[in-house]
Amino acid sequence: MRSCLGTSARERFFPERNDGVPSATAGGARLEAVSGRLKALLLLALALLKTLIVRALSRRVDGIAKFRENYDADGLPPVTAEERAGFAEFERCVACGLCDRGEAGRIARSGGAYRGVMALVIAGSRSMPEFRAAAYGFRFVPSEVLAEKERLCPVRIPFRKVARFVEEKAAAVGGPLPLPASVPSLPPLSAR
Repeated sequence: MRSCLGTSARERFFPERNDGVPSATAGGARLEAVSGRLKALLLLALALLKTLIVRALSRRVDGIAKFRENYDADGLPPVTAEERAGFAEFERCVACGLCDRGEAGRIARSGGAYRGVMALVIAGSRSMPEFRAAAYGFRFVPSEVLAEKERLCPVRIPFRKVARFVEEKAAAVGGPLPLPASVPSLPPLSAR
């Protein structure tokens, strides 16, 4: 039975060599797809077997010690189960910017070193390696101001709790970044 393309199903799956003998390897795509899948399955099985043997024969390494070995250089300290549970409170931030109202004076006095409360919350709750930078930034905002910002926040971010958490984690990896109290800003374009 011929298809609309002019070849029969037999000819597509079992094409003949030039000498008229059907070829076992020709017909190609279907046979190669099956052999490719078998090869992939075999490689996965071997990788699993290797992993199981290595785990069985190697000594167990403490998870926290291994974590610290891998991530201390990046400034990423481990967190406890209670701290992980607290992330839900911190991560509610919708970046509305209400907490940055009234911060213009502090931002100006810092010369750009402090970018506002919202940036600190985001750095402290979403980007783990930024603990040191966020702890540095929280030094510009008094606790009383953070308490006031908590009342203004539409999703009730606990700013003082975020600040304590960030400062503790920054202390675990060397403390806040050693930045100056003010960073000289670029002069406006009109003054250049």
